[in-house]
Amino acid sequence: MTAAPVSFTRAGVWRGFVLAQPLAPGVALYGLVFGVLAGERGLSWLQALLMSVFVYSGSAQLAALEVWASASGLAALLLTILAINARYVLYGAALQPWLAPLPRRHALGSLFLLGDGSWVLSMREWERGERDAGFVLGSGLAGLLPWLGGTVAGHLLTSGLPDPRAWGLDFMLPAFAAAIAISVWRGRGDLAVLAVAGVTALLLHRLVPGGWYIVGAGLAAGAMGAWRHGR
Repeated sequence: MTAAPVSFTRAGVWRGFVLAQPLAPGVALYGLVFGVLAGERGLSWLQALLMSVFVYSGSAQLAALEVWASASGLAALLLTILAINARYVLYGAALQPWLAPLPRRHALGSLFLLGDGSWVLSMREWERGERDAGFVLGSGLAGLLPWLGGTVAGHLLTSGLPDPRAWGLDFMLPAFAAAIAISVWRGRGDLAVLAVAGVTALLLHRLVPGGWYIVGAGLAAGAMGAWRHGR
């Protein structure tokens, strides 16, 4: 049986946008948290918005805020983002059957807007027989809009408070990071990765000034995970 050819249509973009709407409230809340933390750490609303546009990764942006606050420099900031966003290389490779036949402008645009939720949704639809690659772009757009809106709303919320620390907003980053860790916990098999990341972070925090412990923990956890799954 011949597989259906891959296409890219406006109808596919719209279908992806509509089917991804259930993810929008969670994305908006995540953006709100980032906006609050960005304002608490001294970023302007425009800086926070541009970060959400060009980095477009909640976990990487939250970690980057910690590096920003520690004044570790541009190198540490970039390495933090690259280490945490390395998973998108695998996401892109998984989408290769879908995006490879497309013109480069369509493929790159879809990859630029790719998020965790839209990738999962797109892979599910591929397995169900969807062959309109506009779906990938549409589901990515559905995440981008609430992410940007949440970022601006969160920053405006912070700017209206005389002392964000009095409201406990300075604790939101570790609290939100802990919540993310719990949500992705898959059982005892993750203990080794968690232990390596924790020990690396503690050692670098004590031995190396600035936010390099975030970079080191991310790289160590990635290496440990790759080793475990490659055995």
